[in-house]
Amino acid sequence: MATIMKAPPSSKAEIVDVPFAYREIVQRLSPGGRYIDAQTDDDSPWVPFGDNAAIKHMAFDVRQGIFSNILWIKQPGVIGTHLHRGTIMMVCLEGSVKYLEYDWVASPGGLILEVPGESHTLVTDHPNGVKLFGWMQGPIEFYDENAKLIETADVWWFINHYETHCREHGIPLNPKLYI
Repeated sequence: MATIMKAPPSSKAEIVDVPFAYREIVQRLSPGGRYIDAQTDDDSPWVPFGDNAAIKHMAFDVRQGIFSNILWIKQPGVIGTHLHRGTIMMVCLEGSVKYLEYDWVASPGGLILEVPGESHTLVTDHPNGVKLFGWMQGPIEFYDENAKLIETADVWWFINHYETHCREHGIPLNPKLYI
């Protein structure tokens, strides 16, 4: 039997002063909610990621080793074989994508879940490529065609990717990206 919600959302659009015992601590220590504009480059630019891809960095959480971004593969192409050491959740925003290791193809609105310890090869055959919004935790190890480790990308790698690009192009670092 389904549970019936006893406190439905309010129909009034107003701020309610919710009591909370630790409000002062939260106000003092929390970085607070924020909005990152993904449609423009105002909050975060597209940073090249190889010849056919770019990344729009959305958030860096060094305490938990979490990073968020939009990966854009601009035309049919591949992100080489990689192994995740943490959990990955991605939503396909545009185009389509598949992993060679699976028999499904993700389309816009589809959720991709990846668990630690799995390796896969990301491919888009779509004429316009793919855009994927991702929320990732832990390092990603990239391998060549001989299973030789080429690069480990973690939250620190992604911060360096973003900050190096910004410095090289005179773009101010956006403090809203650091949570």
